[in-house]
Amino acid sequence: MTDSWSPTQINGVLLRHDVPLDDKRGQFMELWRASTGARLGASAMVQANLSRSHRGVLRGMHVHLRQDDLWLVLSGHALAATADLRGSLAGADVSVSSELIELDSGDALFVPAGVGHGFLARTDLTLVYLVTNEYDGSDEHGFAWDDRDAAIPWPEPPTIMSERDRANPALRALVARLRQLGQIESR
Repeated sequence: MTDSWSPTQINGVLLRHDVPLDDKRGQFMELWRASTGARLGASAMVQANLSRSHRGVLRGMHVHLRQDDLWLVLSGHALAATADLRGSLAGADVSVSSELIELDSGDALFVPAGVGHGFLARTDLTLVYLVTNEYDGSDEHGFAWDDRDAAIPWPEPPTIMSERDRANPALRALVARLRQLGQIESR
């Protein structure tokens, strides 16, 4: 395995393109090392999840205040979106830097806390994601996938979305609600 993570346009979001080792028995690919996490500044990964999505599914946009995510694409192709909300979450005016990242089988994406994330499945997709907190719902936040402030340049609209993701509020409304609840700094 190569341990070569490349920076993206958003500070702390890292991408790894890896090629499985092939031989007559099949394939092998190392997915994650604790030493890599420590080097990247991640907390320990404590939960693993498997997500399967059909072509055209959009999942997101989500943001966690206390959790890092590591996405590992097992099969398929996705267009991942990231949106840096950390300034807005730290009390600044809502100002977002967003980016689309192509992910194929064998790719990995590290998303730190405070960075919004979602994906559009361009083909049927199998994704494993590791997280630094066990799920309890208290750190699960979302904003509209087509929010103007996030300005994510999706190439096409989704064909399938969950009702929860479809009902996500505008980014400004999410930030205002988190400030009101005292979960993030107020201006």
